[in-house]
Amino acid sequence: MEPGTVVTYGDAVPRTTPRREGSPAVEAELALSFDSFYRSELQRVVAVVYALTGSRPAAEDLAHDAFIKAHKRWEEVSTYDRPGAWVRKVATNLALSRFRRLSAERRALARLGPSPELTFDLDPADAEFWQAVRGLPKRQAQVVALFYLEDRTVREVSDILDIAEGTVRTQLHRGRKALAHKLGADLGEEVTP
Repeated sequence: MEPGTVVTYGDAVPRTTPRREGSPAVEAELALSFDSFYRSELQRVVAVVYALTGSRPAAEDLAHDAFIKAHKRWEEVSTYDRPGAWVRKVATNLALSRFRRLSAERRALARLGPSPELTFDLDPADAEFWQAVRGLPKRQAQVVALFYLEDRTVREVSDILDIAEGTVRTQLHRGRKALAHKLGADLGEEVTP
């Protein structure tokens, strides 16, 4: 190995074959080689991470995160004799970090004690309305919920969401229009501050 070469993951040793960087042929070769590498290794990496996490969705997410890291550094990683070992090391490190983070969260929640029983009453007659609100774009749903559920003013909604009052009015108008279309109802007059 040449002086100055850094190998971060133990047995993932770089090859010594040089590549001509930047040519379209090299770029195409790298893309094809990553695609082939990804397809051949993904299920095995997911299986290893699943064995550590016990959660298939978490294992898939962490494996994909590891492959994203490999893709970003593929020009370097593809030169390793065992790029699969590098991806597995990254994936298992991500799983360990996840475990530590979840453990810290559990300890913090345990210190807080049992959470108080959260109760709130939404009128069952309004269930269709709130279901329609959940189908709105995120910002419209936020504005409608704060305005109608909490009886907030336009100014208060503006302060809470850190957006201009004009934006609140616009989102409220669009939300009402969409809800009226979905529910076939008149939802009231325009809002003034």
